[in-house]
Amino acid sequence: MSPLVSIVVPNWNGSRTLPLCLSALFAQTHRNLEVIVADDGSTDDSVAVAERLGAIVVGTGANGGCGVARNAGVARARGEVIFYVDSDVALAPDAVATAVRMLAEDRSLGAVCGIQDPEPLLDPTPVARYRGLQYHYWSMSAQGDISFLFPSLCAIPAAVHAEVGRFNPRLKQTEEVDFGVRLNRGYQLRLTPRIRGRHAHDRNLRVLLRKLFHRARLRVPLYARARNFATGFETRERVWSSLAAAASVPAFATLALGPWGLLAPGLLIAASLAGDAGMYRFVARRNGLAFLVFFTGVHYLVNLTIVAGAAAGAAQWAVSRPFRRLYDEPILPDRAAAEGS
Repeated sequence: MSPLVSIVVPNWNGSRTLPLCLSALFAQTHRNLEVIVADDGSTDDSVAVAERLGAIVVGTGANGGCGVARNAGVARARGEVIFYVDSDVALAPDAVATAVRMLAEDRSLGAVCGIQDPEPLLDPTPVARYRGLQYHYWSMSAQGDISFLFPSLCAIPAAVHAEVGRFNPRLKQTEEVDFGVRLNRGYQLRLTPRIRGRHAHDRNLRVLLRKLFHRARLRVPLYARARNFATGFETRERVWSSLAAAASVPAFATLALGPWGLLAPGLLIAASLAGDAGMYRFVARRNGLAFLVFFTGVHYLVNLTIVAGAAAGAAQWAVSRPFRRLYDEPILPDRAAAEGS
């Protein structure tokens, strides 16, 4: 008999995408499943939408972040496999079946994570199209064994989950990195395009940049411990690409020297582009040269934002002992202070 899979959907004000998410879950080829929407203090009609569509609904009582919501959902789960999917993701019909099969075939796996399609689920604004292409390409280039979780679509054996413990409720934007590092101490994590879904990406550039800034800042205490450095997106080439982009900004001061002043910023921007040359070729093939120009400009801003976030995190790490201990064990209870305090 096929195992019972508990699908846990953390949700906060996701009524716009929940119908697409839940419809895709109830259309899975793996039929032995329960769908649990863990509502994190929504103020829209998310709960009514989830109940109308047939999901089990549990609440956190107040908005505490994805980690808190996932903890509430898994506490209600009865399945042999826990499958996490965000409320703004619609899974491919065979996603759950593929994840169950992969976990059964390789008992060393502690989690299998899927890769989002390059096309946005809803509202394909230019920024959403940028994020879909960028996130898809970086995920594809990171496929294989990884050391942190991609929880927007991933499956974990319930017994392994119980052994690793819950998500750290203090962490609102980096809880998946912390959980993956802890899981990776005893198990392999695998990122695979065999498990797919489509995500409703951020439509607004300011929202996207703010999110990327804080994620870069909040990962510094973890990455400061070399033994805990998480493998995945942060390849050496991309680190240098971001640093070169950031260095190009002050280099524009050399324009005061005349035409030769373009040399320094030009070389730095060229070095930044070279760090992700494969991604730019991918975008050009899929969306053409006109969109590539827009994509390149947005990605330059993304690189600057990531460096600024990491610099802010390094400064905070230097002066704040609580920030340095953000990822320390044991995991604090739900009433702990907010992340980064």
